[in-house]
Amino acid sequence: MEETLETLNFDKVSKVFGLVFIEIVKLETKEKIISSAKQLFLGYGVRAVTMDDIAREAGVSKKTIYQVFKDKNELAVETFRLELEKDACKLDSVEEGEDGVIGQLILLTKYIRERFSNMHPMLLNEVKRYYPNCFLEFEKFKKEQVWRALVDLLEEGKKVGHFRSGINSEIIAQLRVEQFSIMFDPSRFNPGKYNMMETQLQIFEHFVYGILTEQGRKIYEEKLSHQLK
Repeated sequence: MEETLETLNFDKVSKVFGLVFIEIVKLETKEKIISSAKQLFLGYGVRAVTMDDIAREAGVSKKTIYQVFKDKNELAVETFRLELEKDACKLDSVEEGEDGVIGQLILLTKYIRERFSNMHPMLLNEVKRYYPNCFLEFEKFKKEQVWRALVDLLEEGKKVGHFRSGINSEIIAQLRVEQFSIMFDPSRFNPGKYNMMETQLQIFEHFVYGILTEQGRKIYEEKLSHQLK
């Protein structure tokens, strides 16, 4: 009887571990698919990438992808959502930095370089046109997180004398937020003529020098020169 109970308990434990292992494999597969899709979307845009491309990049069959995602639209939405979550975490880490408002500006400059260096210039335009649900998430992210973080940063900078006291933080934050979308508009910045990262950095630099006081400018340039060495 004891042996029978032990056998039953062992079978139950084995089944539980088996189910857990299956779920772990499913999760790892999903993460691999999303990671591969992200790299391809960033490099080639969403429309140009096929499910065959993603399967090849992820090292799985197309059938496996369709077992995890209903279609390419669902995969694109999930990939875009997770990237926005990463951006939100990065924004939080910048806000929590201990190097003051100037240090936060330096971190933002660095992040812009990393974020846009390998991004396809038509990506956001494609998302807006063909994946409206993704674009709504992007707009929500801009309004609820980026705008608020910028207002807080500008207000803090004015308090410590690094940003001009006369600027309206909410208006300037809104202007900066809208610049993100404008830079992805090919009718304004032709990707064949303008490099995306260079465009982002030029407009960001224009924004920065427009808000800095003379004291803030000196600190910013000094810190920036150390970062670039």
